[in-house]
Amino acid sequence: METEPASEPKPGLFLAFEGVEGSGKTTQVALFAAWLRERGLDVVVAREPGSTPLGERVRQTVLGEVGLHVPPRSELFLMLAARAAFVEQVVLPGVAAGRVVIADRFELSTLAYQGAGRGLPLDEVIECNRIATGGVTPDATVLLDVDPEVGAARQRAEGKSADRMELEDVAFHGRVAEAYRAHAARVAGIVRVQADAPRDEVQRRVREALAGRLSETFPATGFISR
Repeated sequence: METEPASEPKPGLFLAFEGVEGSGKTTQVALFAAWLRERGLDVVVAREPGSTPLGERVRQTVLGEVGLHVPPRSELFLMLAARAAFVEQVVLPGVAAGRVVIADRFELSTLAYQGAGRGLPLDEVIECNRIATGGVTPDATVLLDVDPEVGAARQRAEGKSADRMELEDVAFHGRVAEAYRAHAARVAGIVRVQADAPRDEVQRRVREALAGRLSETFPATGFISR
């Protein structure tokens, strides 16, 4: 009796969640990942920078060492070194194995923070990022849109210790927020979700915004926005 060849694993999906400090990315990623797992999907939750040995060291340096002076271009290349490892070691293997890889931040953060926030030339940032990712981009990016002042108030209410990026001044975070909105208006694949509501309502909006894309990739899963 002839045995049928093993079927190739169905390609997975790569999603990213973005937003200013306090926009609720980590919370919404966790809720969305749990919702997908309840529907039988294999989900990998990751963070940027991080989720690889190199990425976690970069995270500790760039975000954790609050008193460290890091020149803007040095910050950019540290972030992109972590991203290159992240793509190679987390994203590509996960998607190839049919998993849904969800990143808490990815390339849009670099355009907003190191580009607009730090004032580096956007075309140079885009080209450097392309080299780091090898051209890999998310299938969809969820932008949790909230004013920086609202995000900062949320973090104060939670008693969260500020990292090096969060300690930047109001003008910096304003530039970051405007850059996010500008990119959302002109870049395909960015799904803008208003995040100035209670977490469960924001999660409903996230599911509704992504249901169509996920249904195309996993038609048997029965994605519905509830």
